[in-house]
Amino acid sequence: MGHCSLFLLSCLLWSFLITGTHQLQSSQTQVLLQIRKHLEYPSQLEIWNNHGMDLCYLSPSTQVNMKCQNNVVTELRIVGDKPAKVKNFVGFAIPNQTLSGSFSMDSFVTTLSRLTSLRVLSLVSLGIWGPLPDKIHRLSSLEYLDLSSNNLFGSIPPKISTMVKLQTLNLDDNFFNGTVPNWFDSLSNLTILSIRNNQLKGAFPSSIQRVTTLVDLILSGNDLSGKLPNLDRLSKLNVLDLSGNSLDSDLPSMPKGLVMAFLSNNSLSGEVPGQYSQLSQLQHFDMSFNELSGKLPASLLSLPNISYLNLASNMLSGSLPVHLNCGSKLQLVDISNNRLTGGLPYCLSTESGNRVVKFGGNCLSVDLHHQHAESSCIDVPVKRKPSGEKKIVLLVGVIAGIFVIIVLLAFGLLMVCKRYCHLGISEQHLLHKAAQEKSVTGFSSEILSNASFISEAANLGIQGRPACRSFTIEELKEATNNFNNSAILGDGSHGKLYRGTLENGTQVAIRCIPSSKKYSMRNLKLRLDLLARLRHPHLVCLLGHCIDVNKVFLVYEYVSNGNFRAYLSEDNPRKVLNWSERLAVLTSIAKAIHFLHTGVIPGSFNNRLKANNILLDEYGIAKLSDYGLSIVSEAAGNCGVSSLIIRSNGQPCYELLIEQMERLEDDVCSFGFILLESLVGPSVSARRDKFLLDELVGAETLELKQNILAMCISNH
Repeated sequence: MGHCSLFLLSCLLWSFLITGTHQLQSSQTQVLLQIRKHLEYPSQLEIWNNHGMDLCYLSPSTQVNMKCQNNVVTELRIVGDKPAKVKNFVGFAIPNQTLSGSFSMDSFVTTLSRLTSLRVLSLVSLGIWGPLPDKIHRLSSLEYLDLSSNNLFGSIPPKISTMVKLQTLNLDDNFFNGTVPNWFDSLSNLTILSIRNNQLKGAFPSSIQRVTTLVDLILSGNDLSGKLPNLDRLSKLNVLDLSGNSLDSDLPSMPKGLVMAFLSNNSLSGEVPGQYSQLSQLQHFDMSFNELSGKLPASLLSLPNISYLNLASNMLSGSLPVHLNCGSKLQLVDISNNRLTGGLPYCLSTESGNRVVKFGGNCLSVDLHHQHAESSCIDVPVKRKPSGEKKIVLLVGVIAGIFVIIVLLAFGLLMVCKRYCHLGISEQHLLHKAAQEKSVTGFSSEILSNASFISEAANLGIQGRPACRSFTIEELKEATNNFNNSAILGDGSHGKLYRGTLENGTQVAIRCIPSSKKYSMRNLKLRLDLLARLRHPHLVCLLGHCIDVNKVFLVYEYVSNGNFRAYLSEDNPRKVLNWSERLAVLTSIAKAIHFLHTGVIPGSFNNRLKANNILLDEYGIAKLSDYGLSIVSEAAGNCGVSSLIIRSNGQPCYELLIEQMERLEDDVCSFGFILLESLVGPSVSARRDKFLLDELVGAETLELKQNILAMCISNH
């Protein structure tokens, strides 16, 4: 009986031990279920539907594998069935190929970061898309990170450099762009770095030379350029794959323990270093489709472990020793399309067993049907140097040619300066003349030249926002996939609105509007500069502009959470705003309108206020869009900028002042309709135009405005 009790007690203690070790915390289970929701319930995670089962006890499979320790998740691997790399991906969701447009990479990583003990994270072919946020570094315990075969774009987050426990980083088959980071030496434990098949540019990162723990280095299928540094310091490196880039230096020295080297499809030049004959561990060596020259090192064929050697499509010359001894493990040799002459060594002949040898496109003395004439593989001899008399004639000709070119350039520069100086003087003359004649342009030279009078409110709006800059049309075409129709967000009276993604991953909205022919280029640039100075926390930020022929492109920040009107309709699937939330939106927009009217000199009126033009960002903050477009898109007389116009006899121009009051009134009335719409719903907007027409027409209205203006002028 005592033995039985002891046995039962042991079993009970063992069960408690197992439960304490593996049973998953409820908070961790909730995080996993949220991850499944973010990934839009993939079929691979249907096994998680059994709420009665501890997820830690699920049997691992090739698609889902999870491990737990001390009641928390330490390893999570999920392999989906989405395409490895979506074709024609331009930064937006594609049905059945990526996750939907409502997917947020930022929110997804926020949820993942709650698995604080996670050491292994592998999310492959799940249709994930968007920029990888910096907050990925919150997973500070990660040792293995694999996000390959998704649709991530933008730059690689620099905060990854703080994940010092990371041993494997795999970002293959995504759309990361920009330059390759140069902080890899911060990852002192990194053994595998793989970022193949992305859109990275720039020089090979020098910091990699200092990551002496690297075993695999794979950066193929990008657009790396420039010099390739010596890599012999990477003593543990086994695999090097830099194929499919634009590297254009000589071949570097390699670590002696290298097993596989892939450097094909670059522009590498020079001779194959003699140091390569010491790579006794080398098994796979591919240098095809480069510009290598000089003699083919016969010692490469004799390396003890070499099995694959590809030097095709280079400019290697000379001949190989007939009595060469090839390595016993050599299975494939490709030396085709070079400039080799002579015969083949016996170990490369067709009678040498099952070894595959390709040697066509040379000038060899075997298999003449697939060889060039020997003369085509001989370097062109150096031409005889010209005599002393011809040298003098040539030198005089060169000097005379240079003198003629300098004279022509000086003359052209003089003409250009004369023309542009004349245009500048004419422009100043026109602006001063407009001010002297008190023209009705609404933009005097003083206003256009001194549009920097911005109140403190504007300065507060500028803080923390990117400076407005000039974009090229090529940048905008790349951002919108050549202004593809799929990128159109809307089409209104001010032109089409496109959604795009800049090279750094920033999502933007691009408004294309026709520019007025009445504006000179200088005048248009002054107007754009004035528009760029309209900065406020509740105005959609203008990031830049582009002038192209008869069009002006305005590049704004992209506000992703829809417009105010959509949150007023009960038919909208999104949450309908309650009154306190509506009041917060209206207060924010009122501040923005007040800033446009009084916060800058000159003020901006006639801002086409509509509920559709009030956008909400991801934090619910309201921002006004399409403000100030009349500055660059309408005739000068309707530019919407406040200025006191005085006739030559010193009397105020009532007609223009009334026009300005109407523009001011238009903003006020429009805001009143937005208030009304907030109270009774969006249907009131259908009756707006008729109401305005009935109320703003008539002599009594004009007389009332004149009386108001007279009072304002007398007070002034």
